[in-house]
Amino acid sequence: MATPRAPQSPLPSPSPTSQEQESSPSRPKVALQQPSPKKPSLKSTKLFRQFRAVFRSFPIISPACKIPVLLHNSRLSDVHIHGGKSVTGTLFGHRKGRVSLVIQQSSKCLPILLLELAIPTGKLLQELGLGIVRIALECEKRPEEKIKLRDEPLWNLYCNGRKMGYAVKREANEEDLTVMQMLHAVSMGAGVLPSETVDPADGELTYMRTHFQRVIGSKDSETYYMMNPDSNTGPELSIFFVRI
Repeated sequence: MATPRAPQSPLPSPSPTSQEQESSPSRPKVALQQPSPKKPSLKSTKLFRQFRAVFRSFPIISPACKIPVLLHNSRLSDVHIHGGKSVTGTLFGHRKGRVSLVIQQSSKCLPILLLELAIPTGKLLQELGLGIVRIALECEKRPEEKIKLRDEPLWNLYCNGRKMGYAVKREANEEDLTVMQMLHAVSMGAGVLPSETVDPADGELTYMRTHFQRVIGSKDSETYYMMNPDSNTGPELSIFFVRI
């Protein structure tokens, strides 16, 4: 008579391999640094102010915009910016959505300024493809309030002399910080970024990053100049901030 066999215990379910765990989608860990609180020297500030007379002599396209805007055929290639403080500037957004502007002390730091512009990303890319772009941001002075220029919450927005709505200052959200983390090793460049929240209706998530020269005119005005890597040409993009 055959001896009955003991029932076999069920095999343990296989655990996921490390390769499978690594393949699961996840956002990059944000490891950006706090910006340095160091203030610019008074000597440099005085040097920046010497350029104001030159900037104020530029022609104005639209009387509604108080910031000087150069025509595309102006001799901007003869203008060179010296003495400005270098910062990292990034324009990014979904191609069919609004573009955001981020200013950082360096690509490895948290943003010191984030503005959401009313300009569609595709429209701004089109303007940059045509030539020189001037973005002017204006707000009214409020003598009763002492606030830093970059802390102003709302701006009137002009692009090449045309009113384009408003720009709104806001805090960086998770998606913004994820974009900055993905670009932390990029000093200059442009392209398309992968995004987990891409809606086909919004289009691709595009970016453009470069170094800007920050020139401080006064407590009520400063300008950011995107300098072309070719030293023989002037800035292709300038962003003016002014309280009037």
